[in-house]
Amino acid sequence: MEASIDSLRTGGDVLFLMLGAVMVFAMHAGFAFLEVGTVRKKSQVNAFVKILSDWSVSTVVYFLIGYPIAYGVNFLHPAAELLGNNQGFELVRFFFLLCFAACIPAIISGGIAERAKFWPQVLAGAIFVGLAYPFFESLIWGRNSSYLQGFLERTLGAPFHDFAGSVVVHSMGGWLALPAVVILGPRMGRYVRGKSHAIPVSNIPFLALGSWILAIGWFGFNVMSSQSLEGISGLVAVNSLMAMVGGVLFALVASRNDPGFVHNGALAGLIAICAGSDIVHPLAAFLLGGIGSLIFVYGFQWEQEKLKIDDVLGVWPLHGIVGSWGGIAAGIFGLPVFGGLGGVNFFSQLAGTLLAIVYALAVGVLVYVLVRSMFGFRMADEDEFAGPDLRIHQINAYPEDHVR
Repeated sequence: MEASIDSLRTGGDVLFLMLGAVMVFAMHAGFAFLEVGTVRKKSQVNAFVKILSDWSVSTVVYFLIGYPIAYGVNFLHPAAELLGNNQGFELVRFFFLLCFAACIPAIISGGIAERAKFWPQVLAGAIFVGLAYPFFESLIWGRNSSYLQGFLERTLGAPFHDFAGSVVVHSMGGWLALPAVVILGPRMGRYVRGKSHAIPVSNIPFLALGSWILAIGWFGFNVMSSQSLEGISGLVAVNSLMAMVGGVLFALVASRNDPGFVHNGALAGLIAICAGSDIVHPLAAFLLGGIGSLIFVYGFQWEQEKLKIDDVLGVWPLHGIVGSWGGIAAGIFGLPVFGGLGGVNFFSQLAGTLLAIVYALAVGVLVYVLVRSMFGFRMADEDEFAGPDLRIHQINAYPEDHVR
């Protein structure tokens, strides 16, 4: 009887995590449609192919290299051993955590859209997913967490808390993207003689669809981060919801009804809540997500108009800065005085977040400088003018429109 109960519990955990993996996998369709709706028509095919190609390469390198680095588990064993006596739980856990790792190149893709060479970016994404991201993941969630987390607990009073990846995934992806965007430079015509010339989005419905797909999948991203049925928390689900709508409503007011900011505001709220979704009060989650949305709205405008950084989807402010806010905010709103569950420390959250920023910037600069020097990174002017769809994939998104 006890063996049957254990088997049922294990099977339930496998199913639970597999469903979470599928929901987070679906988020990559959201990344794709968000980018497709934002870039020009001549870059839409490229956006779809990039996301799917990066996902596929990420799967291979994370399976062979990244997951063993992060968790000390490798899969180079007979299938019977992989299945083991836990119904293949480690395999489905790999699938779930792969979906997190593959967010890194998907995030970067939006920043470098419309002018980056195809294969050099695929290579950079493989390095991040296979080596750079798993090493940092190992320090926070994985096999080496006792070193960093133990140090923070001894010196600052608490380990770094990032339940679902505000920092480990989103901040990391956004800060890795920043060197790539700066090294590439702006798209042709984006800034002329020092003056900004905004390039309008191509398809608001596609952009909105991407936001909706991401938002729905995000409940798998956050809730299933417990990685077991016993650990499931209704608090995580409602906090994710409240942060999302906080992001929408704050962006709605701050942007004066701009649809791009409203739909990205939902994502800003969700990014911000990941770290503390299991410990904050729902009203705090609403405020936390709303502040994250304001950071994106004003951060995007500052980035584009003051710094003149042509970050097409605004991935640095959206994922990098808002993700960092989420990590730090968990150390504020997670405290009992604000209705949180406690167990966090502001200084530990600040230290972990700053460590992620420094690490991501250093790795991003190193990888993209090497990629540029060895293979070239930016498309030739004539190829960029014609568009990556035709020059890289030899077809555009609407072939019938070009039939003569």
